[in-house]
Amino acid sequence: MIDFPAFGSAVAMLAGSPEAWVWVVPGLLIGLVFGALPGISVSMAMALVLPASLYMDFLPAIIFLTSVYTGAGFGGSIPAVLINIPGTSSAVATTFDGYPMARKGQHNEALGAALFASCIGVLISYIVLFVLVQPLAEIVLRIGPYEMAAIGIWGLVLLGSIGGSSVAKGLFAAAIGVLCGTVGMNTAGYMRGDMGIPWLLDGVPTIPAMVGLLAASQLFALVNAKFIVESKENRTISLRRILDGGVMVMRNPVTLLRGTAIGIFVGAVPGIGSSIANLISYGEARRASKDPASFGKGNPEGVIAAESANSSSEGGSMATMLALGIPGGGATAILLAAFAMHNVIGGPRFMEQNRDIVYAIILSNFAQAFVLLLVGGAFVFVASTVVRLPLRYLIPSVLVMSTMGAFAIEGSIAGPLTLFAFAVLGWLMSRYGFPVAAIVVGLLLGKLIETEMLRAWQLAGGDLMYVFEHPVAVGIIVLMLVSLGLSVRRDMRRRRALRAQAVAA
Repeated sequence: MIDFPAFGSAVAMLAGSPEAWVWVVPGLLIGLVFGALPGISVSMAMALVLPASLYMDFLPAIIFLTSVYTGAGFGGSIPAVLINIPGTSSAVATTFDGYPMARKGQHNEALGAALFASCIGVLISYIVLFVLVQPLAEIVLRIGPYEMAAIGIWGLVLLGSIGGSSVAKGLFAAAIGVLCGTVGMNTAGYMRGDMGIPWLLDGVPTIPAMVGLLAASQLFALVNAKFIVESKENRTISLRRILDGGVMVMRNPVTLLRGTAIGIFVGAVPGIGSSIANLISYGEARRASKDPASFGKGNPEGVIAAESANSSSEGGSMATMLALGIPGGGATAILLAAFAMHNVIGGPRFMEQNRDIVYAIILSNFAQAFVLLLVGGAFVFVASTVVRLPLRYLIPSVLVMSTMGAFAIEGSIAGPLTLFAFAVLGWLMSRYGFPVAAIVVGLLLGKLIETEMLRAWQLAGGDLMYVFEHPVAVGIIVLMLVSLGLSVRRDMRRRRALRAQAVAA
């Protein structure tokens, strides 16, 4: 599996290239800052710094860009925990328990858990990439529209009841999200639900909609509060408590490893990405927990599951790019562009002829994971001061920043209007006990599920039985049905227990 002569050459290459290491800390800081800015995706951050890499040698350029990638992967969790706004779409699930922890005064622990889970997730994913890059790429090649559609449906159903008072309410909220996610023109050329509004032709703007659902709607509920953290004693910023968050990660190795495995596999599948990986990982952690009712109320396992998955998806996505020349997502597409700028073509031939460079890229990412602990820890320490700001200043500032970001992303009034509409929808859903997170899940997965199901239907020529020629897809669907059945049974048991308590009282 490991080419030891190439490995030795990679070590010598990195040891003899100090200029390559100079760019690691600046790259991580750029990634952290841009990742922490709501609405700025990882790929946008990398695209902004891509021209600077043209003036570097090939290896320093790739190390610089992967450092931005690594930093932004964690940076999105900072606003997710502190103000309930995911800095990037891959930090959506981090808000589900990270923000409730912050409201309880555990912002230090939540950010520490996110930091350690991210660093360990990145490290493990690159270890797997180092050992299994070629076999992993070959497995990815066998995944078709049936398997991708099944993964999307599994994630939707699995997460349908997140934070809701019942499975039915969760699935209803997820269905609303799917309806919103499938507005506009599909790949077959049909228009749905655009109501004659031109800016809905390409669908509902995802980032403004998510910010409206997760942040603006929650801010409405805080108008009578004075601080995010009510207790003055809990507003302190403590390095010791940030490190306690790292201890929480070590106490939940199963959650960490499960999230990392999901992130590696899902990240390696082109077109799915880390935003789906962290949702599926969160749902699996909740399903497997002995206390699923605690999720959505400040359970650190939720933060660990989400962050380990979205960071480890980086290694999976890199495996597909390096071994096959296929970008797993927007960030690796930028990396391929950097390859092209240096007259290098990624793919099987590059992997075969330049394995020492491939190993050098992977080894540099081992170092990035360790450096991120230090740089990210210092960044978290500074960012945590937001909990000390009175909400009478914070709420209007966040709303203005979100509105400006929504306008900048869309380039028109469509962004702010979408944000406002979904903020009202999120507030109404929360008020009547429907999980807002499930709408976000439907919004993210709706388009993916529809596109892959349409491709599968075309390949099958309309024959429903053709799905049985894809055992992996069938297996995923069976697991999904079993999981749904267990959720419904758990929901019914809880209701019976509540009725018994009411009768006894």
